[in-house]
Order: sequence, then structure tokens, then C-alpha cells
Amino acid sequence: MSSMEEVETEETVTCLHITLYHPCQEEKQVFRSLKFHKRERCRVDEVAKFGRDSNICHYNLMDTRVSRVQFTLQFFRQLNSSELGFEIKNMSKKTKLIVDNVELGYLNKIDLPWKCIIRFGDYQLLMQRQDGESVDYFETCFELAQASLLQERHLPSLQPIPECGISPSLVYSQGVRPVEMDENDL
Repeated sequence: MSSMEEVETEETVTCLHITLYHPCQEEKQVFRSLKFHKRERCRVDEVAKFGRDSNICHYNLMDTRVSRVQFTLQFFRQLNSSELGFEIKNMSKKTKLIVDNVELGYLNKIDLPWKCIIRFGDYQLLMQRQDGESVDYFETCFELAQASLLQERHLPSLQPIPECGISPSLVYSQGVRPVEMDENDL
């Protein structure tokens, strides 16, 4: 037998890629305790906790407005399936956690989609799962976004669009202002 035949096949590990954004990151450095661009291995029997309490949470957010434990991620295997995934649970009594467009109250949990945006307060986290085979470990890898993740994904703005379909900001930027008219003047 050659040495290549004796080497066991290395198992791939599921990795959760997390891109973080906070509008005041530059001044407050709320993500300063996280390790960026480095995969970090976690045991599957550990619950990954995100929050401000460094004695409880593995992933610390350095902000007094964040709960001691803001949310948790639990790695699991789907029932009667080989598919691996994560569930996310809101642990904050004060702040709702929004996963894509699903609002989670305290202790509410859902399966984490393959790719989603998580929001709470001013925080935005884009989470993408890279599938692997290991049932013993998973990994996390953090990146820092320079701009709002909501703008990058071109999510609809909350500004109403008039019936004519022309954005008011476009019209105003060309120096045209709306004129009030009485319907009898038509």
C-alpha cells in the first residue's frame, strides 16, 4: 500500500461566514474583540453565544446597548437527513432580533437560512453557511463590512414611491419643485 492510500480522507467542516456592520464601528470599535479573516473552530456541543458579557459569550460585542447574551447559534442535523444547519435564538428581553424579515422575540428561535441578514438595534450581520461533512466541529469566520449590508443587498427603502413612479429625490435634484394646484385649475 502506498502512503497516499493509508492517509484518511480529511472531513470538510461547515463554516458560517459572518459579515458585520455597525454605523459607529469606526468610532466605537464594537467588534474589536472578534478575530477577522481567521476561521475559528467550535465543538458542535457548544452553543455559540453573541453578546457583551465576556464571561458568558464566546463572541463579544463591545457595546453597552447590547444584551449580556444577545442571541445564540446552535449547530444541528435535520431529522432523518444528513443536512447540517444552525438555529438562531433571540436571548434579549429588550430587543427584537430580525432574521431576514422574520421578527423574533425573547426566546423565539428559527432555523437559520443558508444566507440571511440578521438585525438588532444598529447591528447588521450577513450570515452565509458553507456546507461541510463534520459532525464534530463547525467553524466561524468574520469579516467587516464598510457599508450597510441592507444597501449592498439593495433591499427596498422605506421611502414611499409616488404613483407617477418618479422618485422625489430625482426630481428635486434637477431643480424642479412640486407645484400645488387646485383641481379646478386643470
